[in-house]
Amino acid sequence: MSPLPGLRLLRYAVRTEFEATLYEPVVCVVLRGRKETTFGERTFDVGAGACLLVSHDLPVVSRIVEAPYLALLLDVNLDTLRGLHDELGTASSLGTTEARALEVHDTPPPLLDALGRYVAVAESPTDAKVLGPMLAKEVHYRLLTAPFGGMLRSLLRDDSSASAVANAITQIRRRFRESLVVADLAHDVGMSVSAFHRQFKAVTASSPLQYQKDLRLLEARRMLRLGTVTVSAAAYDVGYESPNQFSREYARKFGWSPKHDARSRTARPPSVAGSPASGASV
Repeated sequence: MSPLPGLRLLRYAVRTEFEATLYEPVVCVVLRGRKETTFGERTFDVGAGACLLVSHDLPVVSRIVEAPYLALLLDVNLDTLRGLHDELGTASSLGTTEARALEVHDTPPPLLDALGRYVAVAESPTDAKVLGPMLAKEVHYRLLTAPFGGMLRSLLRDDSSASAVANAITQIRRRFRESLVVADLAHDVGMSVSAFHRQFKAVTASSPLQYQKDLRLLEARRMLRLGTVTVSAAAYDVGYESPNQFSREYARKFGWSPKHDARSRTARPPSVAGSPASGASV
């Protein structure tokens, strides 16, 4: 089969424990099994036939609760969405009421049909080359115009709070090891400190400082599981000044000490990448 840009199949043979990870913009359609995803104070049950749409980079906690689990994932390409937004003009100005950065709904038949045809062209290299880009564009069109695509539509407006938060997230991810001055970040994205805090929490379900902490801990866990650093070295590398504080917050985040991950270094369930620079599985 010919590879298709941004398309992946994710399989788990068994149920899993809770796993903290980072979701990047993606659409995930569950084909079999069921997953439980916690985002802030909300928990989503994502079973067969459900569609999970993520518009921003989000730290979440999830687990497989029914296996075997099979899901189809397609990265959301913001450039493709912007092109569609420009083509549609005012026709794309659909409602954004109560739009969230993570939405779960039944998969609309037109979206499922477009995804199915996108997967099917992988059987032919010529089809994949010629038809693949058009079908990927159709999938993005279905997402952009879907009732639950409100946050995507808001994200494409340069003057929206969703866009400002996305810009702030990009800055935090780029410099997550450095000290974070929230007032400076708010100024950089053109918002007051109070408005920035409020909008950042609405999108990510966390504060800017908590978001940075989650990135640091996720990166430290990645390093420890690779077995390339000690616990203290990982703590200092991601920006902590105190290994003891790092260990406490690591245990609070993941449910066990960093030494546990440093010792285990065993094969993990299938996933798709996993650092603040590259995102992770859904």
